Amino acid sequence: MDRFKLRKAEPKDVPDLLRLIKELAKYEDMEDQVILTEKDLLEDGFGDHPFYHCLVAEDPSEQSNNNNGPVVIGFAMYYFTYDPWIGKLLYLEDFFVMKEYRGKHKHFLAFCLSSSLTLPITINSHRLSIFTAFPLSFLFPPGFGIGSEILKLLSHMAVKSRCSSMHFIVAEGNQASIEFYKRRGAADLSLEEGWRLFKIDKSSLLKMSSGPEE
Repeated sequence: MDRFKLRKAEPKDVPDLLRLIKELAKYEDMEDQVILTEKDLLEDGFGDHPFYHCLVAEDPSEQSNNNNGPVVIGFAMYYFTYDPWIGKLLYLEDFFVMKEYRGKHKHFLAFCLSSSLTLPITINSHRLSIFTAFPLSFLFPPGFGIGSEILKLLSHMAVKSRCSSMHFIVAEGNQASIEFYKRRGAADLSLEEGWRLFKIDKSSLLKMSSGPEE
């Protein structure tokens, strides 16, 4: 039986994280928009005040090409934010499993540190640690796909940290992902509440921060 492992990302995983980010962007036909570098990921996610947190899925039965240990086959990038109406949220920024591993039902290995994981987070400049310890059969029952297990763990983390909900965005044309989330209770806020996602790019930020008010 194939066995997989979910664990907290480490600095050594940065090349694999960038590889998977590019694979996801390619899947969404947006590969040319990835300008992030390994240096950015390392500094932004593994310093004293990380801007993101990350889980990775790896296959211990396969070694990576760079001899950096088992091949990393999926990741989930997330962070904690705050909604003035409902409080703490877990925001799932990116979530991807390599195509050849999707939909496979495997038995997962334990986390490193046996069946426990300490996750540092920063809320309002206060450094906190969430310590989770559960029976392995609860975290990783057989018969579930890798993506489902990652989402299950993120959901449990959100509950343990008293988050009101988990938020994320999905490309409109990615029907498979939309159905994946809807089967797990996700509500389409764009459809149901009419919210729109906006972006102010760097050039506009610079203009607003230095120019006269309009």
